[in-house]
Amino acid sequence: MARLDGVHLLPIWNYIDRWPGWAQTVDMPRSRIHELLALAEENDGLVTASQARAIGIVDSVLARMTRRGKLERVARGVYRIPYFPADRLSQYREAILWARASHGPENVALSHETALTVFGISDVNPSRVHITVPKGARLRRRKPKWIAIHRETLSPSDVTMHEGLPVTIVAKSALDVAETTGRLGLARQAIKDARKEGYISAADANRITRQLNQHAHDGGRVQAATEHSTA
Repeated sequence: MARLDGVHLLPIWNYIDRWPGWAQTVDMPRSRIHELLALAEENDGLVTASQARAIGIVDSVLARMTRRGKLERVARGVYRIPYFPADRLSQYREAILWARASHGPENVALSHETALTVFGISDVNPSRVHITVPKGARLRRRKPKWIAIHRETLSPSDVTMHEGLPVTIVAKSALDVAETTGRLGLARQAIKDARKEGYISAADANRITRQLNQHAHDGGRVQAATEHSTA
């Protein structure tokens, strides 16, 4: 206990828990933007309208925050917090969130050339982000021009998580590229790089290479359906 000129000075922390106003000070309600920040931290500053509704933030509030510059609407149902730092994967996360927004399909994955880029086993930087959605999925919004949609019902074994993103596995990604573009050289090089990086075993690399060679022998039939128009 401190003493000054005959007055006892008691440390304030002895009484903090008993101070009536303290609880209100500590438990001050967070602003809407702080609530959204908690969600956006998991997606490089991105948040969907569905996620916002789940915590009680209605669409009219999102619209008002957008008008005031606190949010940026990047696609229908998808928003970005402008001052949140973006990274090299941000556009890929945005594509996944766009497909899932407004009750869209959950079984969505980055695929084809984009998957190879995410794995770091391709020097190609595709101009569009390739995603695969289920065949019967209904996407109820206009497709951004920078997204290419492929339709196929993926099995759980076709998809893996890489850096927090759903991505088609190396073997499928390489075969999909060969089937949809005929770029066998790119697919073969990706398999070699995947082996060097330890993504696949030597046996898997040999098996996939045989499949690619068979594909070339069969004349490179295109089997996967790709949407290049508005979805």
